[in-house]
Amino acid sequence: MKFAPKEIIVKENKVSYFDEGSGVPLIFIHGFPFNKWMWEKQIAVLNNKYRCIAYDVHGHGESSASRSMFSISQFADDLIDFMDVLSLEKAAICGLSMGGYIALHAVEKVPKRILALALCDTQCKGDSDEARDKRFRTISFIQQTGLSIYANESVKNLFAPASFEMRKAEVDFIKGTIVDCLPENVCKTLMALANRKNTCDVLQTLKMPVLILVGSEDTVTPIAVAEIMKAQLPSATLQIIQGAGHMSNLESPDVFTSHLDSFLQTVKA
Repeated sequence: MKFAPKEIIVKENKVSYFDEGSGVPLIFIHGFPFNKWMWEKQIAVLNNKYRCIAYDVHGHGESSASRSMFSISQFADDLIDFMDVLSLEKAAICGLSMGGYIALHAVEKVPKRILALALCDTQCKGDSDEARDKRFRTISFIQQTGLSIYANESVKNLFAPASFEMRKAEVDFIKGTIVDCLPENVCKTLMALANRKNTCDVLQTLKMPVLILVGSEDTVTPIAVAEIMKAQLPSATLQIIQGAGHMSNLESPDVFTSHLDSFLQTVKA
């Protein structure tokens, strides 16, 4: 099923998004450096129960970029401004990887506007010095060589080994998504990821329902970091998606969506 993207202006920037269904608003935030299309399978199932909204983060997909520098905190402000323009007083948030970082920054800023939080293949810790240095080296590599080689190398870490046989279309989709990005925006987002703050303390303050999802074979944000978040928030629900890597919503879409649906059924606007 293909959905028709919509466009809206938020603080003088174009935001491209899907808005399907009705009911409790559910906002999907994609990972890096992807776009709203990664949530197509979830929207196809869940729009019968919820108002499913998936948008392109500033400078990603078909959303414009006007800043010389990016930051995760700014991306969170963008989310809040987006909600304002759509007249959404409250919404459930589902963020994968970078989308989880954005969600945690947003919930720290406006906790009363978040009905529920699904943190998928993500973590609350900031980058270690080693991880930051790796991002800086990646920026230099992209500036010198472009995105093709980077995309080929990235997917090796994003998917479980079996997915390269069982989910070839999804692997090709993500690879193509990366190649289609603007190298400048990828580099600016890498810098934003490197400079993001630790948000583990935020988890201890949360009052809304929280779901933590992680692929059993996720090597980017493995089960151990999901368990760290769970330890900070004992009331959260932790679900491990067997056989999936970092792209669990694409590698095991039925299981991922089922867990999300079960979680959301307890949420009221």
